[in-house]
Amino acid sequence: MTTPTAEGRPPSSRQGGRPRHIRRCRPTRQGRVFAAAAAAAGIVLAAVGTSALVAAPHRTPARADIGSLPLPQGAADQGARTARAAPPVRIRIAGIGLDRPLTRLRIQEDGRLGAPENPSQVGWWSEGPRPGDPGAAIIVGHVDSATGPAAFYSLSSLRPGDAITVDRGDRSSVTFTVRALRQYEKDAFPDDQVYAAAGPPALRLITCGGTYDNEQGGYSDNVVLYATLAAPGTPKPSTPPSHTHHRSRN
Repeated sequence: MTTPTAEGRPPSSRQGGRPRHIRRCRPTRQGRVFAAAAAAAGIVLAAVGTSALVAAPHRTPARADIGSLPLPQGAADQGARTARAAPPVRIRIAGIGLDRPLTRLRIQEDGRLGAPENPSQVGWWSEGPRPGDPGAAIIVGHVDSATGPAAFYSLSSLRPGDAITVDRGDRSSVTFTVRALRQYEKDAFPDDQVYAAAGPPALRLITCGGTYDNEQGGYSDNVVLYATLAAPGTPKPSTPPSHTHHRSRN
């Protein structure tokens, strides 16, 4: 994600500012040491995440290219909503057994979006659109750590039609339907497409992907899940669906 920003503190979303890319998508020093040990043992690293994780024997990672991207639409009807949605406090994805509180993330001085401090946490871009408001709300999570799977480890197993529910601070909730998953090289990240500040309510879940570069200490790509507001009357699943998906090793 390489959207240029002005020198100094980047503008807030109200001023048109967007993150350049996710901050700290590289392993910590502990993760780098762990990665080196794994490489010495002939074991490759999982391709998605922020820290090193011992994975299966080496093979070329399959790129995430699933489902159809939502078609661009005009601005949402502002007359239908006069009050801003309450901030999100929790994300629930029954299909992968995820139920986590949300922490606030902000754009840092270098123009990058902060990441959760703990691999088990999930965060939302608090300066961007809120879930249920016009535009795309951004939620970020780690996939692995030096000790094992993290919050978004199973994200790539989701498929179009799966439900994502976000609980908000006023005890309301909003449900989104998965439409697509895409994997992008970081130097070719489609900022305008992902960070949509206007249009119908949408949701983007973002993590790292691609191959792990031990010399550079980071991952080559980003994985983005696209979701749109569920149709009125869509039931909110309380238990995981009967079908299971196999996570691609990205």
